[in-house]
Order: sequence, then C-alpha cells, then structure tokens
Amino acid sequence: MPTPDWTALGRRARDGGPPSREEALAVLRAPDDELLLILHAAFLPRERHFGRRVRLHLLLNAKSGRCPEDCKFCAQSAQAGTDAKEYPLVPMDVIVDGALRARDLQAAVYCVVTSGRGPAAAELDALCGAAREIRRRAPGLRLCFSLGALADADARRLREAGTDRFNHNLETSERRFPEVCTTHAFADRAATVLAVKRAGLHACCGGIVGMGEAPEDIVDLAFALRDLDVDSIPVNFFNPRPGTGFADRPAMSPAQALKALALLRLVNPAKDIRAAGGREAVLRSLQPLALFAASSIFIEGYLTTPGQGYDADRRMITDTGFEVEVEAAREAGGTEEKEPQMNTDEHG
Repeated sequence: MPTPDWTALGRRARDGGPPSREEALAVLRAPDDELLLILHAAFLPRERHFGRRVRLHLLLNAKSGRCPEDCKFCAQSAQAGTDAKEYPLVPMDVIVDGALRARDLQAAVYCVVTSGRGPAAAELDALCGAAREIRRRAPGLRLCFSLGALADADARRLREAGTDRFNHNLETSERRFPEVCTTHAFADRAATVLAVKRAGLHACCGGIVGMGEAPEDIVDLAFALRDLDVDSIPVNFFNPRPGTGFADRPAMSPAQALKALALLRLVNPAKDIRAAGGREAVLRSLQPLALFAASSIFIEGYLTTPGQGYDADRRMITDTGFEVEVEAAREAGGTEEKEPQMNTDEHG
C-alpha cells in the first residue's frame, strides 16, 4: 500500500477511528526517517485524552523467583538460570510502606507484583489485608495487583478489599504465544482479563515487543487489547536477560520500539499507554520521545532490573514539555478515575 498520510491517521485515531490492519503494519514497516511523523500522529490522540500529563506508576516486587511457568523472557522462571532474587511474599508492612512511598513520589498507581501461576489462599488473604490498610492510610492512591492467573471469586475479593485494578499481560499475539510459553495458553491469560472485568476491576493488560516476533504479531496484540477493551496498556520492550530462554534474542532498535509504541496508541487511542520494562535499556537516548505516545511510565525500576532513577525521570518529563499528573481528587483523598461497572457478561 502507498505510504499513509501520518497526520490524517493520527487525526482519525484522535477522533476514535483506529487504523486498518494494513495501515498498522505500515507504521511498523515505515523507514526510520519517518519516525517523528509517526510519533506526531500518535501524539494527537494522546493529547486529546491526556493532555501533556504523565502518570507515574511505582512497582513493588512482593514475591520473587521460582515461578513454575516457562515464559522464555522471564528471569523469575524456575527454568531460567539467572541470578534473580528469590523470596516469599514480603510482610504486610513492607507492602504498605511501598504504598506510602508511592504517594510521596506523586505516583498515581502503586503496583504490587508476585511471581507464580496464581496466588495461594494464604497469600491472597495477606494481600487483601494489605489492600485494606493501604486504603485506610493512602485513600487516594490507585492500587494494582499482578498475581498471575485469577479466578472470579478471587477477583471479587480483591475488589471488595479496595483494589482498583489488576494487571495480567497477554505478552504477545495468540499465534506466537506457544513459542513464548508452553505451561499455559493465551486463552488462559485472556480468561483472567475477563474475570478481572467481571469483578469490576480496571483491567491493566499489555505485552512485550521485540522478542523476535513478526510485525503482524505486534498488530495482532494491539487489536486483541482493543477487542478486550482493557483500561491500561503497559508496553514492555524486550531486554534480553542472561540465562533465560530468549537470552540470545537481540533487542529492538530504539526507532523500531518507538514505532511499536506509537502503533499501540493509534489502535487504542483513549487508553493509558505505559512505557514499561526495558524503556531505559532499549530506547536509550530516545527515551523522551516515548512520552509523545505514552501517557504513563514506571519510576524507580521494574521486577528484576533498575530504572534510571526518579530524579532523571522527573527531568525527562519536564525537559520534554510534559508534566507529572497530580490530581486534585487524589490530593483530597478521592479518585478521579471512574469506577468500572460490574459485568456479568462472560465476553466482557
């Protein structure tokens, strides 16, 4: 197909019209000298829905290592020969202290992550207790858990304890998924996302780009997330970890990673798109350009790798002409984010 009019594509996305699959593929296949035009197209819907605000997320790795799943990218898989730390669920006071630190750093969302296929009963009890205490001590902070697979009843328990959202990524396209993981299926991940939505939690769901997938796989992932109508989309940039199944895969170029990020914005124009894991390692000196497509970032690192530091992130945001999101509703102890409706339809 002829080269799209990138500005027209961005205006259409801004007004709610996603690109066609052919246009989406053209984004990924465009020459690098068109990168700034593509980022401008992505900025149009980003600005419409989020202005120049950047939402900060702080992550706590609350249980690390020895995961029985065989995800080839993950340093915490029991099948990976890495030096990732191994420890059981941290005490409640550590989880609550992390929430208070997130609040002090003006993070809008606090993300608590545990390794494993899903939470054990005792772990879920402890995490629900932590959620209630966080609600008491930091009432305006949005609380997100990422605990692996989740059943409907457990999702409802988390919601009743005061959890706002739950993260469970699709990781890649359905076609490619068996190459990435064999111990569970793409359909299992989608089922958890639907359970989260039925419970009335906000669905945080994204994936990883740069694991050697074809452009068609990134397009399939972008449209699968649109079909699931998730609320927040973390875009991780594959950063090969020694000892993992994908350790020998080369990282994406910064330009290609930014085109993938722009594509996720154009296909999902009104969603909170997050520049997530691998941002510093893959985007390198082009990191600030991510803000023209992404509306949020993680601060202070990820599960097993550090970030560039809070002060550097704040400078990056302000130097690029953006501003940290600080909501008046949160400062008053409430939340601006609309509560999702309870959903009993199994298709979300």
